[in-house]
Amino acid sequence: MDEGRPQPAGPDARTALETMRSHDAWAVIRLRDSASVTVVGGSRSEVERLLDVPLEEGVPEAGRRFDRLVAIPFRQVAERGFEVHDDGAPLTVVDIELEVELPLAEVVEALPEERVAFADRGGFETSDEEYGAVVEAIVSDEIGHGEGANLVVGRHYRAQLQDWDAHKALTVFRRLLERERGAYWTYVFFTGERYLVGASPERHVSVHGGDVRMNPISGTFRLKGLSDPAERKRRLLEFLGDEKEVFELFMVVDEELKMMCDICGEGGQVLGPFLKPMTHLVHTEYLLAGRSERDVREVLRDTMFAATVTGSPVENACRLIRRYEREGRGYYGSALALLGRDAEGRATADSPIVIRTADVSLDGALKVTAGATLVRDSNAAHEVAETHAKAGGILSAFGLVEQAAGSATEGLEDLVHDEDVVIALGSRNQRLSRFWLTDQADSAPAPELKGKTAVIVDGEDDFVNMLRHVLAVLGMASSVVRHEDVTPDAVDGYDLVILGPGPGDPRDGDHPKIAAFRRTVDTLLERRRPFLAVCLGHQVLCDRLGLDLVFKDIVFQGTQSPVWLDGREENVGFYNTFVARVAGDLPPGVSAAADPVSRDVHRVVGPGFRGIQFHAESILTEHGFDLLHDLVVDLVAG
Repeated sequence: MDEGRPQPAGPDARTALETMRSHDAWAVIRLRDSASVTVVGGSRSEVERLLDVPLEEGVPEAGRRFDRLVAIPFRQVAERGFEVHDDGAPLTVVDIELEVELPLAEVVEALPEERVAFADRGGFETSDEEYGAVVEAIVSDEIGHGEGANLVVGRHYRAQLQDWDAHKALTVFRRLLERERGAYWTYVFFTGERYLVGASPERHVSVHGGDVRMNPISGTFRLKGLSDPAERKRRLLEFLGDEKEVFELFMVVDEELKMMCDICGEGGQVLGPFLKPMTHLVHTEYLLAGRSERDVREVLRDTMFAATVTGSPVENACRLIRRYEREGRGYYGSALALLGRDAEGRATADSPIVIRTADVSLDGALKVTAGATLVRDSNAAHEVAETHAKAGGILSAFGLVEQAAGSATEGLEDLVHDEDVVIALGSRNQRLSRFWLTDQADSAPAPELKGKTAVIVDGEDDFVNMLRHVLAVLGMASSVVRHEDVTPDAVDGYDLVILGPGPGDPRDGDHPKIAAFRRTVDTLLERRRPFLAVCLGHQVLCDRLGLDLVFKDIVFQGTQSPVWLDGREENVGFYNTFVARVAGDLPPGVSAAADPVSRDVHRVVGPGFRGIQFHAESILTEHGFDLLHDLVVDLVAG
């Protein structure tokens, strides 16, 4: 991680920190588990859009890696066309004039250690009971009605500091350096109009030499009260086998793969899973890797923001966040970024997600936001406890919650590498798509599909990006048309039309999206154009064929389940609340494959069309690439 870093040199830590504070804006950052700390300072400005952030060209001067430090507020998600509270939080750009790399131990020694006092110690502005009620409402009213697979809604801890200044901010930062472990960035950032102090465990995105990395983290194992090694191991193995935690992580991997398939021409390879030990928590994570030629600012824009802090699909999750959260998020759930150049002059970006972070105004008003990932089988009490655990690290650094006595992290590294733990963790991949766990760059296209084209109707779900990537690997060129823009002409002239997935109630013909899907299905059937309908598209197709649409008995948002296809069992990924069921005779030439017990239809076949309720493109579909290959070849070349 430290390859190419300038060696610690120049001013001593105390002098560097004093010089730093003379600038309009400044930051002290420990990148990952580095043995050194980066000190930057410079002049600040505000811009409207990420593409307005200036980029430097050419080889950087000796000893420099970074040109700018950027604070991206959550409201910038509007650049992707998503709904959001506009709280006015600025997109702040710091032109770096001072950059110094210093040994960690020297920085810790030089940082102040002052008393951090409060005029009002505050608390969470919503009670545990109120937040638990929100959890239950989202699970039943939103996830339970097809509005997404998961959702992250935050709750705010507020307090009022006394005599707050830069020395107090640096004191809190010192405590984080001394107490926290496993963070992606540990930082204090004075933007000129606020202090952001935190230890974020999660990378937003990084770009170096065209290599792109994302790092979805989900699943939280709390260490509190587990100092006994045997009990801790037993409980950790239980956690690793918990289906809720397993699929919670799989869902966010799917969501970030959607982004990787958008920004990386060769898609994204999934590496892991890994355990990420921290001071109070252990998380599970994957690493996604790909390559891109895009401008790093476009990469930052098109990855706003991770499903781990929004939900999935991200577009509708942002709509629900705006509905359930009373105010804008400021910088919570968004990103910071260091932009620079490597030794060859290629643009670089290193960006953490802003979580486990305190946002403190100049007059000492403190806000810490924490949210739990809510899924179909979330338990309200468990999710409430998770918000306390996630906020605990930064709040303890301020002295607002008690620092746990003793160390639950002692011996944790040995546990992470324990063979039973490694086996339990690694066994998760046995159920996943091998396509996404391997490098697809050298995959051979299907000769039957060479030169063929497809258009995908987007129902507000970036699974369309994964579909496009699979089609590209198969040898097909593809385009996307949004449901708002779909017309008969917009889907004409292609060898294949794909009606994509998306959130919503397929029975609601008055909804503009459902109405557009219905018109498109009717046109394709009338014109006998070959098409594939996926999830929401499949449900609308079934409705037009006369099948009943009903609520599933058990919601399948982010679930892997076996189905029978052509005489064999396949493990496939489902993201659906609604389902079609056969109520009577099907139209001539149409057949349906359904679960023998529930009668839930998972595939329909007719002249020139196929409909699948599951997501063959998902990492949850074990042989998804082969299934899509067969479906597409059958429709296009059959």
